[in-house]
Amino acid sequence: MPKRKKTSDHPSPSNAPSLLPQKKHYRQRAHANPFSDHALVYPASPGQFDWAAHYPAFVGSGKTPAFADIGCGFGGLLITLAPLFPDTLMLGLEIRVQVTQYVHDRIAALRATSTPQICPGSYQNVSVIRANAMKFLPNFFPKASLTSLFFLFPDPHFKARKHKARIISTTLLAEYAYILAPGGIVYTITDVQDLAQWMRAHLEAHPLFQFVEEEELRKEGKGSILDAVYGSTEEGKKVERNGGEKWLACFRRVEVQRKTLPTAIVYD
Repeated sequence: MPKRKKTSDHPSPSNAPSLLPQKKHYRQRAHANPFSDHALVYPASPGQFDWAAHYPAFVGSGKTPAFADIGCGFGGLLITLAPLFPDTLMLGLEIRVQVTQYVHDRIAALRATSTPQICPGSYQNVSVIRANAMKFLPNFFPKASLTSLFFLFPDPHFKARKHKARIISTTLLAEYAYILAPGGIVYTITDVQDLAQWMRAHLEAHPLFQFVEEEELRKEGKGSILDAVYGSTEEGKKVERNGGEKWLACFRRVEVQRKTLPTAIVYD
């Protein structure tokens, strides 16, 4: 990684902004192949992961992440939502090395320069890990532990032979349903109409997800989340600058009552 400009060990109002990382020092390809053999470290089970290293201010609280941003990019959504929900732990998952490092450095800088008076929580509730969500998601999150799951402007994988790499698929939806608590929301948004139709069709076909209108979510008090979904990410801002269109689709995790089988009668 190229050397960055040295900053003071004791930030002051005059030099605090210089602590924030600059994207030009974190060059990375736009996308990564999720099927490649990446050198990733992941726990054997969620209980073995050390959340204290990511959320030191919440040590002893027993909390685990409730919001997960899959393919978080440069962390725009996380940074926007963190002060709005200071008591909710949020985690970004990103497969690209340099982009993950950028988000990590960005959070560290914001923690060092923000104050609770100006920013509730001082970004102590947000973190990022390098992970492949298509392979190891259940290794990090216990069953029904998440309340919000975000898929914002994912790689469209335009070619038909690449559709198997799309982050929304029948197989992966089973994992998302496992880690999402009943009543939890899946937020999807893209500027590619074909991908929007693909994601919605797969979610609608799954018995554990039910489409929910944007207006209904706003009535439930999730307007600030929806606003962040629309406009907080780098991709979302680029679409706005180019005058593009965005397709939002949200789904609620529902519970399906299992049918109980009649008790077998045993005759002597």
